[in-house]
Amino acid sequence: MKSFELMPRFENAVAGFDLFHREDPATETVDGEQVPREWAYARRMAAWVTRLDPDAGEILTLAAHCQHLRRFKLPRADYPAGRKGYLVWRRAAALEHARLAAAVLRDAGYRREKIERVQNLVLKRAVRSSPQEAQTLEDAACLVFLERDLEDLASRLGAEKTTEVLARTWPKMSAAGREAAVGLELKPELRKLVEQAADAVSGS
Repeated sequence: MKSFELMPRFENAVAGFDLFHREDPATETVDGEQVPREWAYARRMAAWVTRLDPDAGEILTLAAHCQHLRRFKLPRADYPAGRKGYLVWRRAAALEHARLAAAVLRDAGYRREKIERVQNLVLKRAVRSSPQEAQTLEDAACLVFLERDLEDLASRLGAEKTTEVLARTWPKMSAAGREAAVGLELKPELRKLVEQAADAVSGS
């Protein structure tokens, strides 16, 4: 365990994030237990960040834990259909996640500078100021999507549309992220879709 993970403010921040995550009425099974879906998402994000970057620091680890805070309060269905509506929804959700994260971090004892760094990662504003951290967080998000949500997406959209989505996802990942994606334990039909998208991007 890293030294910052033993600090009361870090533990209090993660506990504060978890209070929001545990409000999610949707659940999924983790190790045979039904848990709130967004709580599980945060754990997956943090685990992938650590796996991708064993030296991940306090700011990046906090950003991994505070993804999707109360996202269930902002249903995608409340926004227009299509790509434009999706982007509007994503932006509104990110702003709300960042707002809630700041409140939790302030209560935990974090100062403004660190709070803003976490918010910048959540809002995808850290590409220039912290490019490595931003990329690791993006890789983690893509990997969690692939291992957790790809099957459901494919069942809803079909193979062709899913491949198009994956073709947009693939360029977002670093070489390390892509290598991890190829190594995921996926059903054969899902692995085929990932490989097709990777081939399409590399051949373009």
